[in-house]
Amino acid sequence: MDESCLFCRIIAGQVPANFVYHDDHVVAIRDIDPQAPTHVLIMPREHIAYLTDIRSEHEFLVSRLIYTANEVARREGVAESGFRLSINTGREGGQVVPHIHFHLLGGRRMKGSLG
Repeated sequence: MDESCLFCRIIAGQVPANFVYHDDHVVAIRDIDPQAPTHVLIMPREHIAYLTDIRSEHEFLVSRLIYTANEVARREGVAESGFRLSINTGREGGQVVPHIHFHLLGGRRMKGSLG
């Protein structure tokens, strides 16, 4: 745990959040500033600051994050209609909190969608 990390403090129960999923490796919380009707943040319990910090030993964790995204999408009712899963990394990539996390967005047609 990184004591200066907001997401680590949320995971530790020091900061309140609306959890929609949790297991031994991953948690999912509602975004406090949703950009779509469904906007959930999915993150590992382990503190990994940036996507570029992912190493081969994180292989299970990365697959668990994707599995969790699919499970949350089903639970939130957006799996069938479709959803966007995105990850920002670094300041110029739009990452605000340095703890890797996926944004799961759904419940409306996403801008930039093809078709």
